[in-house]
Amino acid sequence: MKPSLVAIGRARSAAYPESAPFHPGARYPEAPFEEVSAAPNPAYDAVREALLASGCDRSRAGTPDWNPLGAFVRPGDTVLLKPNLVKERHPRDPQGWRWVLTHGSVIRAVADYVAIALAGRGRIWLADAPHTDSSWSAIVGALGLDRIAEHFRRKGLDFELIDLRREEWTERDGVIVSRREIAGDPRGYVAYDLGGSSELSTHAGEGRYYGADYATDAVNAHHSGGKHEYLIGSSAIRADVFVNLPKLKTHKKAGITCSLKNLVGINGDKNWLPHHTMGTPAEGGDEVPFLTWRRRAERRAISVLRSAAVRIPNLGTRLFVRAKSVGKVAFGDTESVVRNGNWHGNDTTWRMCLDLNKILLFGERDGRMRAPSRENRKRYLTFVDGIVGGEGRGPMNPDPVRSGVIVFGRDPVAVDAVCATLMGFDVDRLPIVREAFHARGWPLTDVDRDAIEVASNAPFWNGALAALPPEVLMRFRPHFGWSGRIEAAWRARESHGADVLVGSAPRAADATEKTPTHGV
Repeated sequence: MKPSLVAIGRARSAAYPESAPFHPGARYPEAPFEEVSAAPNPAYDAVREALLASGCDRSRAGTPDWNPLGAFVRPGDTVLLKPNLVKERHPRDPQGWRWVLTHGSVIRAVADYVAIALAGRGRIWLADAPHTDSSWSAIVGALGLDRIAEHFRRKGLDFELIDLRREEWTERDGVIVSRREIAGDPRGYVAYDLGGSSELSTHAGEGRYYGADYATDAVNAHHSGGKHEYLIGSSAIRADVFVNLPKLKTHKKAGITCSLKNLVGINGDKNWLPHHTMGTPAEGGDEVPFLTWRRRAERRAISVLRSAAVRIPNLGTRLFVRAKSVGKVAFGDTESVVRNGNWHGNDTTWRMCLDLNKILLFGERDGRMRAPSRENRKRYLTFVDGIVGGEGRGPMNPDPVRSGVIVFGRDPVAVDAVCATLMGFDVDRLPIVREAFHARGWPLTDVDRDAIEVASNAPFWNGALAALPPEVLMRFRPHFGWSGRIEAAWRARESHGADVLVGSAPRAADATEKTPTHGV
């Protein structure tokens, strides 16, 4: 499979099966196990269609010997599956986790094809570092990951679930009220310093970075004086093959969250990750676009409360919680007001994400980096779960898009360029994708953007990416902080030349449509 080829498997319907461990809904000749579900499994079917479209092991396709991942996964390998497990619940919809998390049915389907390639010898690790205030056990239960793991273990394959975090926090109204240490990665952690080859080395944010916590000393200690350090779960580095399983969603800090953004989940400590730079662009920051009198008052109040929460943990934290409640009324909720780098001017998050991708592809077990050549890259695949995607207030509060697709490839940058285009966005307006074609120090791709091709079981998605007509693309609504800034030019023309696109385009809900104008 050429790195420049990206495959799209289109599902018969944009829905997930309900019952773990999510057996296939048909008896496929290559299936590694005999169980078949009585109910349809559109996600499994779409993964299979993407693999067929990719041309992997084409000569044996449709036979019991078909092994589409055999060129990437060898018997005896350790394969790490990295889904998007950010948060177990949606703030507005009890069913909304389905368009927030990589669904268990997608994980199961990919794991089946990994199992075929392993031929009974090897290990599968499923690992992620969810949002620090998420419940690992709740995520595992919602997605049926425990039942998936048990299924593979019964079949004689070593299948391990790994929470890569070192801490789990309890938050109340966005304020951390308690922390507890957890087991973390059983293989430990490795620190990397990218120094002058970090994307942050050309960014003037030193001393003003904000991480996952209001105690900002930690993140700035790791990104100052020419050093740019990241703490990575050793399991991600030790695995022979890395299989990325992101979600097709919009993102408040990066525009979209697909393959490149999903690597935030291989780190062990979110406070080593710069999320934004404090201040306005006029002050050299990217926290908010500008300061009104209301925002100045809010900034002063937050500064005092953060300081109190750090100096007097119990009393200060209680005050912070109460103040945040009042602040929502006075200054607006974060889900409706731009703050904390949640807008198109965020010039920090994309840099951090590309750094993590460099480490994953070239990092050694001892913290060194391999020479930047194609031969030295970790074996890597990505399957993007777009059966039900997320638009609007992503990554944790999106609205559903029944897009009905699985996007598969071996190059994360090419895959994300296809995903962004498919969503109706302009790659040139998304720094996390645009700049990935020119990463510093360690290249994330050798693919020329103009050479990216798409192959699919849906005929209207076959051909050069640049030549796909607008009518076969979707119209995901961006996060409000990115609205009017990343939509493709043809969307503006459809809106009669408006500079800012407002509201959501109508959705098409039936997979029998000739083209997926707004989803399937």
